[in-house]
Amino acid sequence: MSKIVDKAKELLNKHNDKVDKGLDTAGEQADRRTGQKYTEHIDKGVQAAKDHTGEGGPAR
Repeated sequence: MSKIVDKAKELLNKHNDKVDKGLDTAGEQADRRTGQKYTEHIDKGVQAAKDHTGEGGPAR
């Protein structure tokens, strides 16, 4: 299982820009579908995901 996790981290690190774009798109879609009722929560979730995968640095 460790090899799979290592490969996933490698791919995330290699494509940080695409990961960030996908997270932003998912957040925007969720925000639209909830009628902007949970914007603050969605934004925090997107940022937390970025901190672990893309924008925030290398995948952990």
